Amino acid sequence: QVQLAESGGGLVQAGGSLRLSCAASGIDFSYDVMGWYRQAPGKERELVAGITTGGTTSYSDSVKGRFTISRDNAKNTVYLQMNSLKAEDTAVYYCYGRPNRSGAVRDWGQGTQVTVSS
Repeated sequence: QVQLAESGGGLVQAGGSLRLSCAASGIDFSYDVMGWYRQAPGKERELVAGITTGGTTSYSDSVKGRFTISRDNAKNTVYLQMNSLKAEDTAVYYCYGRPNRSGAVRDWGQGTQVTVSS
């Protein structure tokens, strides 16, 4: 059974930092792309960042320069370092895995809440 287990969410003051982790288990391959979406109350799910097995990264404009995505391919784990957090970063953050970069997201984590107080 495939599982993406997230950790690291919580409550932080504006300007603070958090680090999210997501470990994949139950698979015998490495996702071509892993990354993070987020969904704030009343809003659609938004792509935050993604990273390939080769280390190529992409970010939404809203987090560029503040968030850093990284991964450990040997551990099938992806990380999101979030700095200079703002109230508008408050959302549920979902880890995802795409077996092929040209295909759809196949697997999702359960979500972890990030709340930034202003």
